[in-house]
Amino acid sequence: MTKSLFIPEILPTIKQRVAGLAKFGLDPLPGTVTTAAVDDVSWATAWQKYYHPVRVTRYLTVTPSWEDYQPEQPEEKVIRLDPGMAFGTGTHPTTRLSLTALEMVVRGGETMYDVGTGSGVLSIAAKLMGVKAITAFDLDEVAVRSAKTNLDLNPVASDVVAKPNDLLKGIHQPVNLVVANILAEIILPLVPQVWENLTPGGYFLTSGIIADKLETVVAAQKKQGFIIDNILQMKDWRGVIAHKPTEDE
Repeated sequence: MTKSLFIPEILPTIKQRVAGLAKFGLDPLPGTVTTAAVDDVSWATAWQKYYHPVRVTRYLTVTPSWEDYQPEQPEEKVIRLDPGMAFGTGTHPTTRLSLTALEMVVRGGETMYDVGTGSGVLSIAAKLMGVKAITAFDLDEVAVRSAKTNLDLNPVASDVVAKPNDLLKGIHQPVNLVVANILAEIILPLVPQVWENLTPGGYFLTSGIIADKLETVVAAQKKQGFIIDNILQMKDWRGVIAHKPTEDE
């Protein structure tokens, strides 16, 4: 049986592998990985064949917008997504790690930044878990539009603000929680920005980290002053739960 692949979901892995060619004495520069739509017309129809509701964590199920899926258990929460032309279904390991991390730390009433929001799935999940106020950022206007579309599909997330921004540049309003499901190379410059924009005791959740980049990311967070609480893993990917210490720590 042939397994179908969704290119946007494996694109981060491809980019990491291209960047890793330098370890073998090969020069991958400029190392640009791009995708192009081949058949706009049949996109939605093709997706409806392969995209079905998936239970991605203990409490969260991701379902396509066109399916009338109803929760099967009282504690189950449903995220409705339209994968669109640029983003996946929310089931990639890096997304699952982020969702699991959110389930571990969210207690309700928090304020949050979602950096590199993409489809908006993490913001939707956080609202379902009780996060009070969320601003979602992405450098790409396509991502912002995709996020807004998906936020509209989930009434609980109707008050999430999605707008373009380069990481947290120019942001100077501390929140209780920052989540970033982006590549390790992009997490590194984000670390000091999160430190500035996180309240003492606040959590910094990162994912999108390929295994051989974990040590670099953790070292950067520790150097900044973060305390590492947990390392999550799924396949070749890692997620980090860290927090900004309080005065008592």
